[in-house]
Amino acid sequence: MRIFNTYGTRMRVNDGRALPAFFSQAIRGEGLTVFGDGSQTRSFCYVDDLVEGIYRLLLSDYAMPVNIGNPAEITIKAFAEEIIELVGNPRAKIVYRELPEDDPKVRQPDISLARKLLGWEPRVPREDGLRKTLEYFRRHVS
Repeated sequence: MRIFNTYGTRMRVNDGRALPAFFSQAIRGEGLTVFGDGSQTRSFCYVDDLVEGIYRLLLSDYAMPVNIGNPAEITIKAFAEEIIELVGNPRAKIVYRELPEDDPKVRQPDISLARKLLGWEPRVPREDGLRKTLEYFRRHVS
């Protein structure tokens, strides 16, 4: 199984990935760190959907890699803006930093095999998953 960006409750608040960093920074009213101009894309799969994909693959007889993730892309800049709006802290703003050389421009899974083989695709809209995840972060970010 190839697992792509996954999010949800119980994430480590300071693990260095975009979603925990953005939530933590926005809740604290800090600058949300966006590398480059923020045009690089990512996709985010809610943990409940990921677990369902893992479960279905485990029950299958298929023994080759299958991509499990959400193919719905969003730019990092738009994602930061979405988090700022959701958190609602007026002090939270985007801060741009230099883009690392090895930062991928696109990270989007092709889940056509998972759809065909497992009858699986993500069901939780990003907005719903983010709301659930935000409540967790509000309780754990100081």
